[in-house]
Amino acid sequence: MRHGLRYNPPNPFHDAYLEAEPDVPDLASRRQPPRHLSVRSALSRNDSPDIPFRDSINPYRGCHHGCAYCYARPTHQYLDEGSGTDFERHVYVKDGLLDALRRELGRRRNPSEPVVLSGGTDPYQPLEASTRLTRACLQLLLRYRVPVTVVTKSRLVVRDTDLLQALHHEAGCRVILSIPSLDPHFARCLEPGASRPRARLAALEHLASAGVPTGVSLAPVVPALTDHEIPSVLQAAAAAGARHAFMTLLRLPEAVAPVFAARLRAAYPHRAQRVLAALRSARGGRLDDPRFGHRMRGTDTRWQLAERTFALWCDRLGIARHAEVPLPSRPRGGVQLGLPLDHPST
Repeated sequence: MRHGLRYNPPNPFHDAYLEAEPDVPDLASRRQPPRHLSVRSALSRNDSPDIPFRDSINPYRGCHHGCAYCYARPTHQYLDEGSGTDFERHVYVKDGLLDALRRELGRRRNPSEPVVLSGGTDPYQPLEASTRLTRACLQLLLRYRVPVTVVTKSRLVVRDTDLLQALHHEAGCRVILSIPSLDPHFARCLEPGASRPRARLAALEHLASAGVPTGVSLAPVVPALTDHEIPSVLQAAAAAGARHAFMTLLRLPEAVAPVFAARLRAAYPHRAQRVLAALRSARGGRLDDPRFGHRMRGTDTRWQLAERTFALWCDRLGIARHAEVPLPSRPRGGVQLGLPLDHPST
């Protein structure tokens, strides 16, 4: 199978479920027309001590990138859908998001507090090319001069270079390209709908050349599969202009683990058991550790070596190290208000 198994783990709220469906060679052909979800709030509040930001915006629910390891997959269960195939095929556009964001930005007590795009979906997944919902969010954030960090796996982010430049000068902005691996086979099998790693590096280089602060995310690090690539990913990102980096250990919540394991076995049949064993070693015998302070990193010798390697190469390349998503600070400068908004088609 080119992209691995088409698998929907059982939804805990269902008595019956579709275990699998026929494999389709082209991922794009499996995508369904966008669905719509009415929302009354835009800013998602975070209270985890493991994450340095409080507010994030998710313009979509679900993601066509279809990353096998995505920790946000279980959110689809609350839409009465599955965390496997449904999550990557049935993507919801949030209607009412811009009106809600405008209201919430207008009453924020601390307008200089950063916002992250996104936490549970990629803001530049293929659907964004037509809906332009992320771009409209950025325009509102610029209007209210809110510092922004964008995290994406898509080269589509370069479309909004003009807005990202303006945000950098008026409020503070940072764009992080997520590149867990440079291996095309890894990307094709485990991140089938995302831009290829070299395209992400090209996007990073374009933004850095345009003066937008950039960084790289090595998240997740998959032990016994991608941890040996830490130096090469950092070197490639630094050559493309990245000045910030962070990494986290692979997280496999209950509904994600079977999706990842099925895709891993299809892509790496002779290495899958070793990879899962290495992850259990890093997690104290489990595939996931949801405790605060433990979710993002491991405890075994292999993970400690990965952390030392990451620190060594960041220092050698002059890249600032962060424990999680690096946040921008508001620059000094004048206020720029009343900028026109594009109108997305949704």
